[in-house]
Amino acid sequence: MRPHPLVALLPLFLIAAWPARAQDDAVHRGEYVFNAAGCLGCHTDAKGGGKPLAGGRPLKTPFGVFYTPNITPDPANGIGKWSLDDFRRALRHGEMPSGTPYFPVLPYTSFTRMSDGDIADLFAYLKTREPVAQANKLHEIRFPFGWRFLMRFWRLLYFDEGPLQPVTGKPDDWNRGRYLVEAVAHCGECHTPRNSLGAAEKDRAFSGVRGGPDGQNAPNITPDRESGIGTWSIEDITTLLQSGQTPDFDWVGSGMGEMVNNSTSKLTDDDRRAIAVYLKSLPPRAGAKRAEK
Repeated sequence: MRPHPLVALLPLFLIAAWPARAQDDAVHRGEYVFNAAGCLGCHTDAKGGGKPLAGGRPLKTPFGVFYTPNITPDPANGIGKWSLDDFRRALRHGEMPSGTPYFPVLPYTSFTRMSDGDIADLFAYLKTREPVAQANKLHEIRFPFGWRFLMRFWRLLYFDEGPLQPVTGKPDDWNRGRYLVEAVAHCGECHTPRNSLGAAEKDRAFSGVRGGPDGQNAPNITPDRESGIGTWSIEDITTLLQSGQTPDFDWVGSGMGEMVNNSTSKLTDDDRRAIAVYLKSLPPRAGAKRAEK
């Protein structure tokens, strides 16, 4: 019995469909990375009625007010003309497509640790978002911190470039948690004190901050029993990441409430647990206690 003629064409149909399926998979993975990184909150001026990812959200710092950029696919104001290499250059190297350095208010000091695959997937997802023709606002930076050439010297002192490598001998969930905390979710950007030049103090990593950007307080998330989460269980941490509820039946607010809503509540149970496992493994450091909402 001779096969139907269409059967012979089946491999060709599969080959033709493969690129579209691969792109759909990349977009799906990219959406997960997008949520894990909390991109929506930072790049949307929700209080000002801004459209998603159109930028313009003000961030008050000791150096002045920075406005987040438009990261929609708009070709004139967003990243519509960017290539994947341009996007990777921004996250991995902290540079614009022109080579001009970004100010570290873009947390490229953490994003540089992301994998090439996650960066590519995130870019694929962003390219599917609605383009918004909203111009970027100019930063309002105190003299002389607005001189971008000074960033060359800052980077020599404080920027360690490159993807995060797994630690041999550590469990998979610990390595996954480390990657999420230190790279994608960039938890240290808010929870680590900074020096007078705005660089993270690595010897005080995750010990909490009083009066950070926008005047917000970020608590100590090391296992210190007095000021941190030393008395919290793995389940306590995962519950907070999922619902925002603390072990004492309070609720997180402010910036962390936003992160729970836009980011950690959308992670898988395994990833929330991995974050908890990694945080519980950190060296205890005395620091800022949990602040008022």
